[in-house]
Amino acid sequence: MAQTEAAIKAENRIVQKFPERIIHLNELLTKPEFRIAEMDIKCNLNVPSMMKIENNVNNCEGKNPGKRPRLDSNSHDAIPEQMLIPSNKNLTEVIKILKPNIKQLVEDTNALKMWVSLLIPKIEDGNNFGVSVQEDTLAEIQQVEVEATNYLEQVSRYYVSRGKLITKVVKYPFVEDYRRAVEELDERQYLSMSLTMHEIRNRYSTLHDIVIKNFDKIKKPRSSNTDSLY
Repeated sequence: MAQTEAAIKAENRIVQKFPERIIHLNELLTKPEFRIAEMDIKCNLNVPSMMKIENNVNNCEGKNPGKRPRLDSNSHDAIPEQMLIPSNKNLTEVIKILKPNIKQLVEDTNALKMWVSLLIPKIEDGNNFGVSVQEDTLAEIQQVEVEATNYLEQVSRYYVSRGKLITKVVKYPFVEDYRRAVEELDERQYLSMSLTMHEIRNRYSTLHDIVIKNFDKIKKPRSSNTDSLY
């Protein structure tokens, strides 16, 4: 009974929910947050470009290049300990839209994977073409699930990488390259997240297409004919 109920929910998910999710994702992709040409992702770090440090000079010509101004954590001129360096708010808004859809894809693929797995019959001699269709479909679902999980990990890695760069900006406020590195990281992450949203939509479309085309073979593999998978 429980297996039948799970099968009904899974079939409803692929037949009804997947098309709805595709429509929803298409609508999200028209939002300003995902218009790459129009999106402004610049972020003011609010870290002074030069610190007022004792014995610091503007022109270092003639000085020992090995001696660089250093920040004294006990100096009143250093950045306050409680100073908050902001996240990139534009990217944060994009992530707020993206993450729920990634999690939904993980949930959907997990349910679909269980549904197909329970439909695979025991190994027998003879007509196993329908079983091979099930196995190929299952492999595709598992691949999408792995990719969706990786999407979430990319978001976490972005925050960690950005945090490390920000500490460099704070420690070496006179090095412009660290600031530019933060800007480059933000830009690269935004492009990646925009592509990820497109990829989520495409994965839903692909899974829906494969399952619907092979619906009978997946549900009744032994009675299937030997038509091609795609």
